[in-house]
Amino acid sequence: MVFHVLTLFERFFEGPFGCGIIKRALDAGRIDIRYHDLREFTFDRHRTVDDRPFGGDEGMVIKVEPVFLAMEKVRAARVKSGRKTRTVLLSAQGRLFTQADAARLAGCDEIALICGRYEGVDERVSEHLADEELSVGDFVLSGGEWACGILVDCIARLIPGTLGNEASTRRESFQPDAGGRLGVLDCPQYTRPADFHEWKVPEVLLSGNHEEIRRWRRRAALEKTVRNRPELLEQGPLNEEDRKLLEEIA
Repeated sequence: MVFHVLTLFERFFEGPFGCGIIKRALDAGRIDIRYHDLREFTFDRHRTVDDRPFGGDEGMVIKVEPVFLAMEKVRAARVKSGRKTRTVLLSAQGRLFTQADAARLAGCDEIALICGRYEGVDERVSEHLADEELSVGDFVLSGGEWACGILVDCIARLIPGTLGNEASTRRESFQPDAGGRLGVLDCPQYTRPADFHEWKVPEVLLSGNHEEIRRWRRRAALEKTVRNRPELLEQGPLNEEDRKLLEEIA
């Protein structure tokens, strides 16, 4: 997969993409990240990419022209290959990015990620250049580079071969289980030692009884979801076992 990153701060990504899973994916050729500096698509001596908003307001807004020209370059390369593509504008005004979005975007061949800055991006970018506008949370960041890093990481780890063990993505927070049940939070995880400062691992996990362990994990996942993210329980159907477990938790 190819990620096209439209940004003012390419060096921002040297740290996040220079280690861990992303670096391994880059080294293995499973992903390719290409940067497009928006200042390279300006024509004045100061390489100006922003201006004051019409109508009067605080802050500065990224102009539509440099984004348009950068996307022209990206799209020219796309036309030659005829690959499945998507263009995403990252902004606080976007729809909330979810694990389902990550799975959907992982099916693309190329993704262009437009990083907003300052007070925002000229709305014509969202209206005419982007396929969708996404936000990583109900908070405001200083720039879309932070959000871009999150999307690249979430999407890249779902590309076959990126992780050493692909099964590790099948039972994570927000992922439906093998039976198609609701994507609740992941269950608690423990490892050795089984007793540390008298903080003991639940005995059921040491029992070797796979059915009891499965049931305990589902109950613990539901319990953590009730405690930390109860709204997730309203976003999908629960089966009979889940309902009984929730009654026990209550």
